[in-house]
Amino acid sequence: MSDAGAHPVEARVTAATRALVERAGSPPEVALVLGSGFAALADELADAIEVPYAEIPGFPATTVEGHRGAIRVGTLAGRRCAVLAGRFHLYEGHDADTVALPARAAIRWGARTLVVTNAAGGINRTFRPGDLMLIDDHINLMWGNPLVGQVIEGEARFPDMSAPYDPELLALAETVALAERIRVVRGTYCALLGPSYETPAEVRMLAAVGADAVGMSTVPETLVARAAGVPVLGLSLITNMASGITGDPLSHEEVMAMGEAAAEASARLLRGVLGRLPAAAPGD
Repeated sequence: MSDAGAHPVEARVTAATRALVERAGSPPEVALVLGSGFAALADELADAIEVPYAEIPGFPATTVEGHRGAIRVGTLAGRRCAVLAGRFHLYEGHDADTVALPARAAIRWGARTLVVTNAAGGINRTFRPGDLMLIDDHINLMWGNPLVGQVIEGEARFPDMSAPYDPELLALAETVALAERIRVVRGTYCALLGPSYETPAEVRMLAAVGADAVGMSTVPETLVARAAGVPVLGLSLITNMASGITGDPLSHEEVMAMGEAAAEASARLLRGVLGRLPAAAPGD
């Protein structure tokens, strides 16, 4: 479609998508957004083409350690995948539309499944550091939503959020985890603005409203995927227990260290899910 007359968000999505087509060619089946602790998966793609974010219109530089700042496109577990190695965050000063732009562009390009990953603090006291939590619901306390404003092409005005994380993908991930002997838990992810970690009082509040884990990302990408009718699988690496539960201080270094320790299990789980996804129907 032409950019002429398009409102700013539509124009940004169109320009970013055009750049991806020009640099990486045919569309992916799956887009994966890699958060802290999942970066190593990007290097597993076969026949990969890497497109730095700097070469994609509208994509700012990543500023958080562990966020590479590139899209890698190639084959993983038999699926053509676009791996977004690094994301943008509201706490970096970006608006919600910028945070959601990579996911929107990947979906506009042709991705029919979105996988979102993150590092999170555990609130549920049955969890332990190193657990992989399958996200089955979320609470948005980021005070921002990329769906605010004019509806862009292919997205619903009022998307149904009764099952934001696809039940069939969740069941598939549990099947893979059982077969691979990977410990997984399920729970509700709460997204806050950040960048400060939560206080013990805030963690008690989040527990009271039903959160099992807390982080600073993921919800914007999920919202645009659901508005576009794309199913989402969400995965949190529980890197530490949230503030006040153990009394230990929190640090980003701890997050990165736990991500490295859990990299093999998380990659094995995601490879297993990708390898068992139903084949796309002709013309999809």
